[in-house]
Amino acid sequence: MTGRTRTRLDRVRASLGIAQLALQQIEDDLSADDVDASELAAILRELQEDIDVPGGLFPALAQLVSTAARRAEQIEPDRDGDAFCPLHEAAALLTDNAGQRLNWAARSLDPQGDVA
Repeated sequence: MTGRTRTRLDRVRASLGIAQLALQQIEDDLSADDVDASELAAILRELQEDIDVPGGLFPALAQLVSTAARRAEQIEPDRDGDAFCPLHEAAALLTDNAGQRLNWAARSLDPQGDVA
């Protein structure tokens, strides 16, 4: 492993640590005894469709995995798709499956909170 690769991996590890801390804060907020249905629905909507940052958590994760898939396409030795196909599928599952289920749950908890 080169020094540049080690530095990159160190940055990824540090960034993941920051993300884990942020996600722990969200989990703590979700666990609060005073969270009601409409607030839970609003939090779920934020995870899928963040108002301040285009995309939200799940779309951002899908974009990250798609970026890894595109890179794997370029460097996979035999280009048979063993690496990049599962990555593309994982990205699709994040947006098409997990993201849609968040929307369904939010709509079930607070149908009035849907933006028309």
